[in-house]
Amino acid sequence: METQQRLTWLFTRPQLSQFNVDGKVFIVTGAAQGLGLVLAEGLAEAGGKVYCFDTCKHPDAHWLECQERIRSKHNSTIEYVQQDVTDTAHLQKSIQIVAGANSGLDGVIAAAAIQQVTPALEYTAADVDKMMRINFTGAFMTATCAAREMMRYKRQGSICFIASMSGLIANKDMHTPVYNAGKAALIQLARSLAMEWSSINEDGTGGIRVNCISPGNIKTAMLEDVFSKDKIRMWSESNMLGRLAEPEEFKSAALYLMSEASSFTTGSNLVIDGGYTAW
Repeated sequence: METQQRLTWLFTRPQLSQFNVDGKVFIVTGAAQGLGLVLAEGLAEAGGKVYCFDTCKHPDAHWLECQERIRSKHNSTIEYVQQDVTDTAHLQKSIQIVAGANSGLDGVIAAAAIQQVTPALEYTAADVDKMMRINFTGAFMTATCAAREMMRYKRQGSICFIASMSGLIANKDMHTPVYNAGKAALIQLARSLAMEWSSINEDGTGGIRVNCISPGNIKTAMLEDVFSKDKIRMWSESNMLGRLAEPEEFKSAALYLMSEASSFTTGSNLVIDGGYTAW
């Protein structure tokens, strides 16, 4: 679709229809559980066909319940694909298979990540390498593998990195220097890839928007298992809303960035932290 035709199409249809992703194909990494699965569910609820990439061989009962709920309530689908984002050769093949089966790919959310809470003086080189291979290199390779397929099929779409407010600040009383640095790198990576891929080329390739979502502290079982109640209370009280986020509160942001509603949004970092970094 030529640029002017595309703009006319965007501006003349009902505004809320821009959030509709019926028939669009997405990949979400790190989507066997947690925030990744919640974001995948949100895209499927809006009509998308979503492939959940993660490392475990088979999804657990919670994931299967989510799949059934999406099928029965929304007549949509999520599919599971065993894929480690650090296995870059196979990652390219897995994304090619998804794109080939659907004659294209419309968007990717790179949510796969790990956390390690360790004072800086106690890190080993192996610790740093493992975290960066998953949190940064894995996200970078996910984006480039996806972009190749989007360009192959001339799909103008969206790529979103799940960064963190930890890429903007040093979290009070949370010893996560490598995690923080990796998330800061993702924010800059989004800007750099947006510069390369956002404009539409003469051959019809390009038009790939690249952005980040930077969540604040999210209420998860992992957070409650790792940190004391006193620390969790302190972090809750450190933002303007006085509480932690629920994973479901990020669904609409992901849908915005994956849909045509964000057609003029690229190279941006959407900070959703309850006001934590605003004061």
